[in-house]
Amino acid sequence: MLVVSRAAQRFHDDQFVNFPKYCRPGDCVVLNNTRVFPARLIGRRNRASGAEIEAFLVRASQNDPHRWRALVRPAKRVRRGDLIEFASGLSAEVIAEGEFGERDLLFHSSLPLEEAFERFGRTPLPPYIHREPDALDRERYQTVFAEHRGSVAAPTAGLHFTDEILNACATAGADLARVTLHVGLGTFAPLRENDVSRVELHKEFFDISEEASKKLASAERILCVGTTSVRTVETAALRGAWLPLQGETNLFIHPGFSFRATGAMLTNFHLPKSSLLLLVCAFGGTDLILSAYRHAVSSRYRFFSYGDCMLIT
Repeated sequence: MLVVSRAAQRFHDDQFVNFPKYCRPGDCVVLNNTRVFPARLIGRRNRASGAEIEAFLVRASQNDPHRWRALVRPAKRVRRGDLIEFASGLSAEVIAEGEFGERDLLFHSSLPLEEAFERFGRTPLPPYIHREPDALDRERYQTVFAEHRGSVAAPTAGLHFTDEILNACATAGADLARVTLHVGLGTFAPLRENDVSRVELHKEFFDISEEASKKLASAERILCVGTTSVRTVETAALRGAWLPLQGETNLFIHPGFSFRATGAMLTNFHLPKSSLLLLVCAFGGTDLILSAYRHAVSSRYRFFSYGDCMLIT
């Protein structure tokens, strides 16, 4: 764990096992309790002998739980009106086409749709893991506090935690607040615009319960675990007082953003040209964060979802 101090404009190396030592009485550690579901489906177009198609489910429609936005591959072979057969009793009609390989799918299932996805779907491991997911991945690619099903990717800063670490945070005097933001592919997609004022992220569902809102309201410092927790609390702060809140957010945080809630954050190391790296630079300051990244590279910190982490205070 690389620890970055904004006040001192310095950073130093540490181990994540010491994370609770950086918690203090009055802190509220914010955890995203979303749970990853098997969002990758493999099927065939129009008939059993048709082209193999992969559909990566992104998000369900707010108005129709059987309608999903998905990324399909190969997209050029999938057009509006096609029918994709995923399994006996599970198919989807393509009802709309998007710009970057997105398709809107209307599912038909003999099982409850959630059950069908669990039975026939595959764990959506990050694309740089070049193997097929196995049964163990369904639990390994989850945080220990995962609860509410709905993400297509894990909130990776939370993967570092064990129950023992969480208990140590509480012993140090920190409160633990669980919020929900269902992670979509838009969080990790590369930015396609050089002008950040023109960037618009995909909307993601979030939920702050009454219990969590009370803890956030009484906190002396809010320590967010992961960029998804940051976006959740900053969305709520932008909308007013700490109240139970549920809805969608496409908040894009980049340098120049005025943080209203986050006092510290834990995050993994992110890729260039990503909205996540811009969020971290906005919070820590671009020069300090890029200097910390150079140190992380030279010190052989591990990047990506299963990599090391950085605590910014």
